[in-house]
Amino acid sequence: MITLDPSPTSRRATPIRTAEILCVGTELLLGDIVNTNAAFLSKELAAMGISVYHQTVVGDHPDRLRTALADAFEGHGRPAADLVILSGGLGPTYDDLTKETVAAYFGRSMEMHPESLTRIRDFFTRTGRVMTPNNEKQAMMPLGCVVFPNDYGTAPALAVGDETHTAIMLPGPPAELVPIFREQVIPFLRKHTEGVLISRNIHIMGLGESAVETILHDLMVSAENPTVAPYCKSGEVRLRVTAKAADEAAAAAMCDEVVANILQHPQISPHVYGVDCDNVETALVRLLTDRGLTVSTAESCTGGMIGARITAIPGASAVYAGGFVTYTNDMKTRLLDVSPATIEVHTEVSAEVAAEMAVGARKNTGADVGLATTGYAGPGGGTEKNPVGTVYVGIATKDGVATHRLYYRQKSRDYVREAAASRIMLEAIRSIL
Repeated sequence: MITLDPSPTSRRATPIRTAEILCVGTELLLGDIVNTNAAFLSKELAAMGISVYHQTVVGDHPDRLRTALADAFEGHGRPAADLVILSGGLGPTYDDLTKETVAAYFGRSMEMHPESLTRIRDFFTRTGRVMTPNNEKQAMMPLGCVVFPNDYGTAPALAVGDETHTAIMLPGPPAELVPIFREQVIPFLRKHTEGVLISRNIHIMGLGESAVETILHDLMVSAENPTVAPYCKSGEVRLRVTAKAADEAAAAAMCDEVVANILQHPQISPHVYGVDCDNVETALVRLLTDRGLTVSTAESCTGGMIGARITAIPGASAVYAGGFVTYTNDMKTRLLDVSPATIEVHTEVSAEVAAEMAVGARKNTGADVGLATTGYAGPGGGTEKNPVGTVYVGIATKDGVATHRLYYRQKSRDYVREAAASRIMLEAIRSIL
C-alpha cells in the first residue's frame, strides 16, 4: 500500500460498522454482465463484522454516481454507511469516471502517481502489448489516497475518505477484484473494525423453509447473538447461524454451541446432510471417501446430472465408478438388465424400475452403491397415478435396495431434475450412514 501525501483526513476517527456496495457500469444495468462482485463483497464484509444494508448499481454517469455516493454516505432516508466499496469505472476510457467522481465528493484534486504509472507500463511490456496514452489515466489518483497495487491487471485499487467516511474503489473484473480485496483490502479494513462475524451453515433437505421455521420458531425469534435464519434454495434449506464476537475463536464457539443444539433436534436431525459443506454432492463424496466406498449412477429423467455433480467435486475420481444415462426403455434393458416384464407391468416410471436400475448400475460397475432415477420432469408426459413432477429413485447397497417416490407439484423441468438429483444423494448418505 502506498499513500499519496497523507493527511489527517485520511485516517478514520471512528470504527467501520456499516457499508454499502456500489457497482458501477452501464453493462450491469443492461444485463450484459452478471454482478458477482456484490455477492462476493457482501460475504467478505459480513465475515469482518461489517453490516451491508444496501447494494446499488449505477451506470457510467458522473452525476448519477455522485448522487448514489451521497445517498450511501449521508443516508437520505436510510441508514448511512461508514464505508462504500465501489467496483468498476477505473479503466482508461472517457466514461471511466469513478475516481474523479469520488475525489470530487471528498474535495480532493487528482495527481499523477508515478509508481502506478511505472507498474502499468511494466504490465504492458510483460504482456507484449502497446500502451496507448489513455492508459496513463489509470495512474491518476486523488490526493491523500491509499493505493493498492494491482498485480492482476492495469487499474490500481485505492481508498480515500475523511474521519468518518471511507470509499474503496476496486477494478470491475472479478479476476482482479477478488485477489486485491483478499490480499490488500481486508488487512486495511481490519484496522478499522470492531470484532468479527462467524457463520455456520446447516444444510437441510426434505423439509421446506416454512416447516423449518415452524419447528425452530422460538429459537429464531429469541436468538440475538448468535442469530438463526433459514434460506431456501433449490430442493433444500440452509439454516445459517451467525455470531459476532471480539475474535474468530469466540464467535466460532458461540456458533458451535447453537449448531450442536439444532443437530440434536429430533425433527431436524434426520434431514441434515452436512454443516458448512457447499452442497449435498460434496457431503456425499466426503462420506464415500471416509468410508472407502464407491458409487455408480443410472439416470433417466436427470440425464447425467447426478454424475456431473459428483464428478465436479475434487477427489470424486476415487469414489465414482461410472454412470449410465438410459433415457429409453431399450437402454434400460440392455445396459442395466432391467426386465422388460417389469417395464410392461409397472411402466418405466415406477419404484420397481428404479430399483432394478440401481441394482444394475451397482452390479455392472462393481460399485458399493448404485443410484437410479426415473420420472416425469415435464412439461409433457405423466399419468393419473404419476403426474408430471413425479420421480422414483433407487439406492442399491450390499444390504439390498430402497426406493422413494418424490413429487414436485407445479415446478419447472429444471427444478424437478435438480431437486431429484439432490434428494437421491441425500438418500444415499442416509443409506450409507
